[in-house]
Amino acid sequence: MFKEEALKRIEREKQAFEARMEKLRQKRPEQREVFATGSGIPVKTVYAPDDIKDLEYLEDLGMPGSFPFTRGVQPNMYRGRFWTMRQYAGFSTAEDSNARYRYLLSQGSTGLSVAFDLPTQIGYDSDHSMAQGEVGKVGVPVDTLADMEILFDQIPLDQVTTSMTINAPASILLAMYIALGEKQGVSADKLGGTIQNDILKEYIARGTYIFPPKPSMRLITDIFAFCSNHVPKWNTISISGYHIREAGSTAAQEIAFTLADGIAYVDAAIKKGQDPNVFGERLSFFFNAHNDFLEEVAKFRAARRIWAKIMKERFGLTNDKAMMLRFHTQTGGSTLTAQQPENNIIRVAFQALAAVLGGTQSLHTNSMDEALALPTEKSVGIALKTQQIIAYESGVCNTVDPLAGSYYIEALTKTLETQALEYIEKIDEMGGMLVAIEKGYVQQQIQDAAYAYQRAVESGDAVVVGVNKFQIKEDNSGRELLRVDPSVGVRQVAKLNAVKAGRDNLKVKAALEDIRKAARDEGTNLMPFILDAVRCYASEGEICGVLREEFGEYRENIVL
Repeated sequence: MFKEEALKRIEREKQAFEARMEKLRQKRPEQREVFATGSGIPVKTVYAPDDIKDLEYLEDLGMPGSFPFTRGVQPNMYRGRFWTMRQYAGFSTAEDSNARYRYLLSQGSTGLSVAFDLPTQIGYDSDHSMAQGEVGKVGVPVDTLADMEILFDQIPLDQVTTSMTINAPASILLAMYIALGEKQGVSADKLGGTIQNDILKEYIARGTYIFPPKPSMRLITDIFAFCSNHVPKWNTISISGYHIREAGSTAAQEIAFTLADGIAYVDAAIKKGQDPNVFGERLSFFFNAHNDFLEEVAKFRAARRIWAKIMKERFGLTNDKAMMLRFHTQTGGSTLTAQQPENNIIRVAFQALAAVLGGTQSLHTNSMDEALALPTEKSVGIALKTQQIIAYESGVCNTVDPLAGSYYIEALTKTLETQALEYIEKIDEMGGMLVAIEKGYVQQQIQDAAYAYQRAVESGDAVVVGVNKFQIKEDNSGRELLRVDPSVGVRQVAKLNAVKAGRDNLKVKAALEDIRKAARDEGTNLMPFILDAVRCYASEGEICGVLREEFGEYRENIVL
């Protein structure tokens, strides 16, 4: 992009600058010997054209909406439409969560995002012994279609898009949503939204898995195939780096391990005879937004470029839409502090701004009190307003990818791309992501990064305002926190019992047997059978119980 002679002059000027800087540092030392990003990438004093001398505009950036999509997946991005403002919510009961959803919609939220409680996430009904004490605590319990009906009461499914953070039992919750649409008169081809459905990251970083990898991958590819034919507007997976980052990864690891998971899903679907030019359009991604503002912007741009090249060059795609990396972002929950929680409003604002400048399609902003409890209505309202102020007042949405061309941003984008590709190459050499997970390689890399960061915090090298510097004496006596009523579990079990007493149990038994037979034949798509079962109010626990008997349960290979 730059003339050779000009680059040589710049190089000479930089050498002279560094010489002057060295003298200056003798008189006025800098605050630290080495400056680095939040992920530990060294940062120079200043960046100049020679730092991006190898950048080829059309090959590496291109125009917005064009391969390799570094500058965004839409030609005009937010000038045409803002990102979906989607607050992640769910707690207590379907009734309480429904009230929160309707509040958020009344306040300008443009999409819903369902948080399920832990028993639902691991396929246990609320009356299971493993569910005791956990019902409604970190999300909403959904045992049967009856809960889903209450959860979306007075919310027409043809007027909202819904994201459901569910992985191991994703096929069951999606089936319930489709069945609910039928009851509302909304056909499956009109439903829009996303299921997370990313089991590999559960093995790596989060732990809410149920089945071993092989049948889990089958369930995922069955969803790909079913939705391609029946639910064409549905994003069939949200390949998630969010939890990888929350577990302590660096930014480059977040990109690498997420995209390596994506490669595994595409490989699995192709092996089942599916066309990546078709199902590739419905793949979506989910990233974290952490505190190092410029590193985060560069991360999103690098991820888009790498994925487009993987889809084109590795898998030979010809459909541009199937090469686009479209992603949801959530601000970093692990960056929030219980100390001085009001500081979290500021952290979240910067993280959200980084996501927007990085070109996100959907955004959740965490609430200031989430290091202490589930968010109150007031705190979730502030979090949503943060997005609205960025969208309507900041001016950053008036042009596409406004930080493009910054010497630092482009150099950092390239560095993150290079580091991420090195990880992906290593995983390829090991035999792919499933093998890398089984060997504990990915988990070990994340653990090492998390340990290094924790040491930096404890030594004071990494400053966390209010935690290891600028502490104040706090009076929390008047602080409002949301507490889930301990009787929620009892009431939920009573509701489940009433559903089981009122349904056609012979019909349920037959539907569960059909699922068992389908599970035994790898060539049979399980989705239609699961859909039939939820229509007659078979519970999630009953369906997962059959699949547990047929598939077995996964046990983690501990790596220390």
